Amino acid sequence: MADLNATLRFTVTADDTAVAVGSGSLAVLGTPRLLAWCEAATCSALAAALADGATSVGTLVHLEHVAASPVGAQIEVTASVTSIEGRTHRFSVTAADVRSGTVVGRAEITRVVVDAQRFMARL
Repeated sequence: MADLNATLRFTVTADDTAVAVGSGSLAVLGTPRLLAWCEAATCSALAAALADGATSVGTLVHLEHVAASPVGAQIEVTASVTSIEGRTHRFSVTAADVRSGTVVGRAEITRVVVDAQRFMARL
């Protein structure tokens, strides 16, 4: 299996909070933003393996947001491929607070490699 891994680091800003993204009323990291960061890590992990003209699309997500993160927290998101079946790539993703080491989220994300031009032509 290919070594498809990536780690990205983000700082929680006011724009990332639940109140800002419409997923709650608290000024803590919003689940939709955590999901976006997890997907970004899977895209980054897969990027080097893509042929010219190819991209990947997310098709399945299971996300657990298990701890709150205040504005200013640094979150490290690590994606690692767990299986590859043809064009389908499955990833395990962990998001953790850099300072405390607390896991704030876990995800399993499936991405499928597609030809970008053909994909867009179908819309």
